Amino acid sequence: MSGALLAPQAALPVALAAPLLCAAGVGVLGARPNLRDGFTVAASVVTFLAVCSLWPAVAAGEPVELDLWPVLEGVTLGFAVEPLGLLFGLIASGLWILTSLYAFGYMRGHHERHQTRFFVCFAVAIGAALGIAFSRNLLTLFMFYEALTFSTYPLVTHHETEEARRAGRVYLGVLVSTSIAFLLLAVIGTWRLAGTLELRPGGILGPASDAAAWTLLALFVFGIAKAAVMPFHRWLPAAMVAPTPVSALLHAVAVVKAGVFTVLKVALSVFGLERLRALGSGLLEGTGPLLLVASFTIVSASIVALRQDNLKRRLAYSTISQLSYIVVGALLATSAGALGAGLHILTHAVGKITLFFCAGAIMVAAHETEISRMGGLGRRMPFTFLAFLLASLSIIGLPPFAGAWSKWFLVLGALDAGQQWVVGVLLLSSLLNVAYLLPIPVAAFFGKPPAPLEEGIHEAPWLCVGPLLATALLCLVLFLWIDPWLGLLEGITG
Repeated sequence: MSGALLAPQAALPVALAAPLLCAAGVGVLGARPNLRDGFTVAASVVTFLAVCSLWPAVAAGEPVELDLWPVLEGVTLGFAVEPLGLLFGLIASGLWILTSLYAFGYMRGHHERHQTRFFVCFAVAIGAALGIAFSRNLLTLFMFYEALTFSTYPLVTHHETEEARRAGRVYLGVLVSTSIAFLLLAVIGTWRLAGTLELRPGGILGPASDAAAWTLLALFVFGIAKAAVMPFHRWLPAAMVAPTPVSALLHAVAVVKAGVFTVLKVALSVFGLERLRALGSGLLEGTGPLLLVASFTIVSASIVALRQDNLKRRLAYSTISQLSYIVVGALLATSAGALGAGLHILTHAVGKITLFFCAGAIMVAAHETEISRMGGLGRRMPFTFLAFLLASLSIIGLPPFAGAWSKWFLVLGALDAGQQWVVGVLLLSSLLNVAYLLPIPVAAFFGKPPAPLEEGIHEAPWLCVGPLLATALLCLVLFLWIDPWLGLLEGITG
């Protein structure tokens, strides 16, 4: 990534504008599905290439900024690119390409209605995610955080059934209420304590008292409900009523990653690791209570996942658990913990999107959603269940798969922080990952079907299978090709 297709100062506005232009173009071309879908792919590729063009400047430490217009006195709607934001931008824009291809196969194979509306909202959601990734201050971040919530609501309620509308009410209710009651209050509190909303490496709080800083941290952790820390997690399993490409968007490409990215960004650029460490390291002081909440989320969500027979719900609770790995990494207030959290945003994205792609392919090809009825399906759909196996091994954290790296650095971060009990939580979680993920491909390949399989069952359309194989391969490639990502993130701790 030593060269760039666009100059960085041009690449940033292109990356921010392309998804919105895509949404407009998709709306215009809605009556011509092939042109509409082709335009979506072209726009997603342009967006990804624009984001890639930012890498050389960020690696060289060169500023890449864009100011649009003043919002408040001393605060503009502004953007700046730094390593963590670039990582999230690359994930969102890169996986948008594969998710779009997958969605074409899924939506057509499943004969879904309102496909134009679906792809319009999808593009707007990607634009909102990139706005979050490149926000220069908390006000810009908050505005795009809310835009992401409202742009994904029509996707959650896509089927327009009573169940979908009920899920949409939970989705909006949890995300909007927490952002207004907690997150907005945290933004205002930051302004009062720091006198600025700019996001700066090393933090901006300065001499704020420990009590004020802790209260502010708690407001951020619970106000960023897209990170799904319990008890504000119900929106995520409720949203599984949506089409599977939406589940992939929610769990890997945009929504939950926006949540944990924001938590990590706040830890690094509002507080700073040194300020977090100064709060104290005891179990019931400093970040300890919030670490307990995040660790409880890791374990309890995994236990709930064990009890789910519906595949998408099991994966949803898995996501709730895995997201709190990143929250824990931020709260450890160590360089290794922050690095592990950043890497887990990447490694979990490619692993979990693969698992959801597989769930959708199984639904399209075999019309099955319940795990107990997937025995023997692997012999009819070998590519799908092989991809599921590879992604599961990455989520578990076994080498040579990408998830091993992020879990390794999280363990190092816990040891550096003197929080050995967190290592136990991570190990217990990995064992629970084994228990709720691996039986699925094992039963699919070697189990007995609960009833004779229909003769027509075979792999899903290639537009479904191709992307899931590509993301499964990424789980291996990222393990072997981790150095560029480590190099990108090594400076995030300021």
